[in-house]
Amino acid sequence: MNWMGKLIGALLGFLFTRRATGVLLGLILGHLYDQYAARGGTARADLATVRATFFRAAFSVMGHVAKSDGRVSEQDIAAARRIFRQFNLNDADTRAAMGFYTQGKDAAFDLAGALQELAAVCRGRAEVLRMFLEIQMRAALLGDGMHGAVRSTLQRVAATLGISALEFAHLETLLRLQAYAGAGGYGPAGGARPGPSAGGADQLAEAYEILGVPRSATDAEVKRAYRKLMSENHPDKLVARGLPESMLEVAKQKTQAIQAAWERVRESRGMR
Repeated sequence: MNWMGKLIGALLGFLFTRRATGVLLGLILGHLYDQYAARGGTARADLATVRATFFRAAFSVMGHVAKSDGRVSEQDIAAARRIFRQFNLNDADTRAAMGFYTQGKDAAFDLAGALQELAAVCRGRAEVLRMFLEIQMRAALLGDGMHGAVRSTLQRVAATLGISALEFAHLETLLRLQAYAGAGGYGPAGGARPGPSAGGADQLAEAYEILGVPRSATDAEVKRAYRKLMSENHPDKLVARGLPESMLEVAKQKTQAIQAAWERVRESRGMR
């Protein structure tokens, strides 16, 4: 937590006024300075800049991740096209996305630079950065899977964006369970396979996984986890924070999975 600005502000307020009101004013001014410093001392990027940077990075990094194991397979290309369709891109945006994807596959692509630029314009928008990682992981799972060099590259993406290993693992679990709950899982070659849920007990365990809480959690803890996830991933909030509107469907799918998990856990506990 930043506190230096508050400390200096309060001290100066006291020295100049010798009154409590001066100390209070100094604290307020110091707090504003600490918030400014926490953003790197720069003004936050406007939404148009955030969305343009997110769009460019999303597809260039996607291409780089697909190529990180040495080759881009037909399954990787099919996965990218499926992502394009999920985003309902118009012709111009589809061409732009394909161009960025191709740039990402180039050996000279600067992954660190692209991620640092994204992190800079999305400063203070952690939920948007998490959605960025989710899109990358989704594409990888639809392609040849998350293993070897692909997993290492995705972990590097997460670390650069300030996303913890725990968040990474939870997101992977959620994505895999989303796929199983839908039309089939992510196979090693991208094909659908039957989900693991053989009965209500397994489905309930999956619901707890999605919410990120153990079965031993109290009702209050479960409800708090659910509300936190919904707040962080609400589609309208993400768009307002800089997620390109074309990617809204991905956010909707995630909140639907969270909502379904909450309903299953709530019903099993008899919660209102």
